[in-house]
Amino acid sequence: MTIDTVHADAAGTWQLGDLTVNRIGLGAMRLTANADGSPSDRDRAVAVLRRAVELGVNHIDTAAFYFSPLRSANELINRALSPYPEDLVIVTKVGPGKDPSGEWLPAARPEQLRGQVEENLRQLGRDHLDVVNLRVHGPEPLAEHFGALTELVDAGLIRHLGVSAVRRHQVAEARTIAPVVCVQNSYGLGYRRIHDELIRDCAAHGTAFVPFFSLATSGREAGAIGEEHPEVLAVAREHGVTAAQVRLAWTLARGPNVLAIPGTGDPAHLAQNVAAGALRLSAADLARLDAV
Repeated sequence: MTIDTVHADAAGTWQLGDLTVNRIGLGAMRLTANADGSPSDRDRAVAVLRRAVELGVNHIDTAAFYFSPLRSANELINRALSPYPEDLVIVTKVGPGKDPSGEWLPAARPEQLRGQVEENLRQLGRDHLDVVNLRVHGPEPLAEHFGALTELVDAGLIRHLGVSAVRRHQVAEARTIAPVVCVQNSYGLGYRRIHDELIRDCAAHGTAFVPFFSLATSGREAGAIGEEHPEVLAVAREHGVTAAQVRLAWTLARGPNVLAIPGTGDPAHLAQNVAAGALRLSAADLARLDAV
């Protein structure tokens, strides 16, 4: 396949509520800094975002706390894509926060979530947010926080809600309060397979499962860094693709409700990631990879 001609709809689509998205999207975190922590190149980041839309990416995952000393993911998105295409779905998340120096703040209290939503609105230049994920850490009940977000749905600031970094019982709890259009957890080939049952549960409810760190290797959560597994490399060689493309294709094969949001600040990697949506792994390939 010629990667520069593969469209993001090659893997099909899914619904986030009443919004249709292609199953290959883009995570914005990697736009703000290089792998070594140095500031990203602004023009290059803008070019990646614009090229993503040209390739059919209509699902961008971001957050107000995605920033480096010189770059804000939301403001890069605003600069690159505003006025926004009508079919573009921007998904953000609230709960965590950072101070201006980049240090993590205590988790937001329910009454602080409106301020986080308004900050996303300001940075993105929007009057509403398409989807907001409540990011949770730990097994505690989320009803009070999720309920605060439903009030912002009623106020017209948010269209749909999701949850992130959650346990299965928390997803069920959230569903008793409001519709959950997506669940975003860390998951990938050889990583956090405890979520297989959650993926099936989401599919049964028509909910998208959106894994982050799906390119992580050797247990590393920073992205496609570390020693790659020989079986992944072997499958990649047989298909004439990269190991990252194999990992993305495996991820998409987990179910029709699974969406991929690989992040990159590199235009070449962007095209490869989108092209992974056209890669079809055989049953034999998947059986080999399941052993990883």
